[in-house]
Amino acid sequence: MLPRESHQSHILISTEIEAEFQRLELELKSHRVVNFIREKFLVEDAKAVIAEAYISESQMKYIVLGAGEFNTVSQNALLKVLEEPPRNTAFIIISPTKSNLLATIRSRLPILHGESFHEIRNIDFSLARVDYGQIFSFLKENARVKKSDAKLLVEALYHRATVVDMLILSSSQLENFDMAYRLLELNSRPQSVLAMLLMGFVGEK
Repeated sequence: MLPRESHQSHILISTEIEAEFQRLELELKSHRVVNFIREKFLVEDAKAVIAEAYISESQMKYIVLGAGEFNTVSQNALLKVLEEPPRNTAFIIISPTKSNLLATIRSRLPILHGESFHEIRNIDFSLARVDYGQIFSFLKENARVKKSDAKLLVEALYHRATVVDMLILSSSQLENFDMAYRLLELNSRPQSVLAMLLMGFVGEK
């Protein structure tokens, strides 16, 4: 059974998008479940979701949005309906990583974790004591990383800093992480984005 809070609108982090939808469909079978599962979630998909949301329902309806990538325009189009959902309508967003989603989306919905077979990369050096040699080696190792994998590396760096190294991040470091997600979404060179993040830890002792 899904936990009670997951019967409300939420974000589900999972790489197994189709499998998660099938599980949701089974667990919510007494309700109407409408799916918008895509490879890339575009602005026309957002418009279709909004149109579906405003079809009135006498009982709870679940609208499931799942994609490997969500573009910025489509997410911005959803903000109002997510913040003020129509009566008897809940939204479930399935994404392989939360870095795919804008901070404004993440702030509106609780985040749950489902199945994920795309493990967060292990960062084998301490960000509390990182030096230029370690940064150079890391950037060389990830010189040809794709955008989707770069987003996972950003999450891995954040996890290393806050959970493993237990650092209290400065305002500039936090800003760098937010900026990294935005830059990757704008197709900035992943190696440059990772360099910016890592250099923010040099000298912050």
